[in-house]
Amino acid sequence: MGTRDYLANRTPVPVGTVTQLFFDSVDRFAERTAFRTIAGDDLEGITFEDITFGDVLVRVRDIGGGLAFLGLERGDRCAVLSENRFEWSQMDYGALCAGVPLVPIHTTLTPAQIGYILGDSGAKAVFVSTEEQLEKALEAIQSMAATPLVVVFDRLESLPDGVMAWHEFLEKGRLRAREIWDEEFRSVSLSGKPGDTATILYTSGTTGDPKGVVLAHNNLFSNATALTKVIPVDENDVTLSFLPLSHILQRMVDLCFFANGATIVYGRGVKTIPEDLKLSRPTKVVGAPRVFEKFFQAVMDQPGIKGLVVRWAREVGEAWAEETLAGRRPTWVLRVVYRLAHALLFRKMHDAMGGRLEFFVSGGAPLAPHINKFFFSAGILILEAYGLTETSPGITQTPPDNLQIGTVGPPIPGTEIRIAEDGEILVRGPQVMKEYFNRPEDTAAAFDEDEWFCTGDIGEINEKGHLCITDRKKNLLVTAGGKNIAPGPIENLVKENRFVDQVVMIGDQRHFPALLVVPDFPCLEGWARSAGLSVENRRDLLKRKEVQNHLGAEIFGLFGNLARYERPKKIGLIEEEFTIEGGILTPNQKVKRRVVRERYGSLIERFYDPASLNVDVFVEDE
Repeated sequence: MGTRDYLANRTPVPVGTVTQLFFDSVDRFAERTAFRTIAGDDLEGITFEDITFGDVLVRVRDIGGGLAFLGLERGDRCAVLSENRFEWSQMDYGALCAGVPLVPIHTTLTPAQIGYILGDSGAKAVFVSTEEQLEKALEAIQSMAATPLVVVFDRLESLPDGVMAWHEFLEKGRLRAREIWDEEFRSVSLSGKPGDTATILYTSGTTGDPKGVVLAHNNLFSNATALTKVIPVDENDVTLSFLPLSHILQRMVDLCFFANGATIVYGRGVKTIPEDLKLSRPTKVVGAPRVFEKFFQAVMDQPGIKGLVVRWAREVGEAWAEETLAGRRPTWVLRVVYRLAHALLFRKMHDAMGGRLEFFVSGGAPLAPHINKFFFSAGILILEAYGLTETSPGITQTPPDNLQIGTVGPPIPGTEIRIAEDGEILVRGPQVMKEYFNRPEDTAAAFDEDEWFCTGDIGEINEKGHLCITDRKKNLLVTAGGKNIAPGPIENLVKENRFVDQVVMIGDQRHFPALLVVPDFPCLEGWARSAGLSVENRRDLLKRKEVQNHLGAEIFGLFGNLARYERPKKIGLIEEEFTIEGGILTPNQKVKRRVVRERYGSLIERFYDPASLNVDVFVEDE
């Protein structure tokens, strides 16, 4: 097999099980806080609930007994349908110790999707968080031949027949654990092998039915061990856990923190992330690019004098960042002006994040370089990582002392990376999955003839040994003229404009590429008012020719350095934000391009209608 690049990190990684990590942590850090939950609001008062590592050990033992009470045996599967909360993590460790692989389910899925995962995995029990999730689970299992048992975390006033309350499950488990284990719980839990299945995760997928990714204990053990060699974590660290635990990224992060005695804080939901950051005062946090984009937009959308100060501070910060990243010492004038920018803006950003943050890690999707550069100019590191569900997830990780914006870092210990002739990234290492559950043909297709895992991503290795991601292989557009276009870099270029919130490039098998754009409405509305335009609602705003001309000039003006065939020739303006709830984003914030093409098909067809030859900017349903 021909290749054009190869990179390896041959630092040895031990073999082991997640249960080894668990018992090591609860022994070493028994009195320290493992989990903290933030509850309440400004009106009712904020409260914190802490659970120690020692408490977790007791709870995990009860969960193991509860699973036995329900009739689950080693090798059976159970599912969790829940938001991030400490019951989720305790359920995870309880199932691992009992030898029962956990099947996470995203809370945004529909009953039909939930039913598919429960049926395909053969889960014998499902644990749900709230009444809303309970209703979806009950609807999902109505048509199933083998009905899973259902347990609900929240205390509800009444429960349907056949549904067990969490507190009852724990009490039954406590009694059952005494009967079957007595003092043997630890030895039974540690009897599992590194190759045993630890979890089955269903890829959210941008096309087709999800596949169950089977990860063994050693996949997770090796990945956690390797990642913490690059990103050290200790008992003084605190993290805010807000990416879905049903996705492997946050679950691996929480495992790394738990295994090293750190405190994991669960906030009140996605909408309160900014407040929860300040309340939890974390030291290290993992987020998705969309979180950083939202924060960037909130800072940049300041009106009036504040907006002028913010934009000035950004210019100063980026000039300072250019010099610093190039290894040059900024001039004394720039250093003085930068200190002023820090006092006026950047220090406030640090305070808003709790004041103790050492760095963010970004994963799950590509991070636009201008976002990373802005945070760096504010003195806030965002360390990009790269991985997949099938790789547990870590493949590469940017170290804190070697930031290279636009890359996702070098391979983590024990990992080899090869670039195939067509540019696809191939991976080999202990973190690579066992298989797709009950899909031998898909499993075989995921590996090449030399047993390298095919990631489906296109990339290259730079001269400093860092991996650069270009795009998903399946996202590449091939124009009617046969030209290949990677939409990701062009979309990131467009998102640098302050009037743009989200963008998707289309044009496969078309004569030219085009863009679907969700404007940054606070910024656009501010411009409209300054231009003397009335702003009654978003739909009417987008229909105004002055607005269309302004956005067209802003966006088309970005393409001067692109090859002619890469330049989008049409823009479609979208009123509604792309969201998980709306079905356009996956739970880890990736765009479902097929869904976009289907949902906005009529708008896209107008781009290529000969009657629209002289129209550059379109509005949805105009």
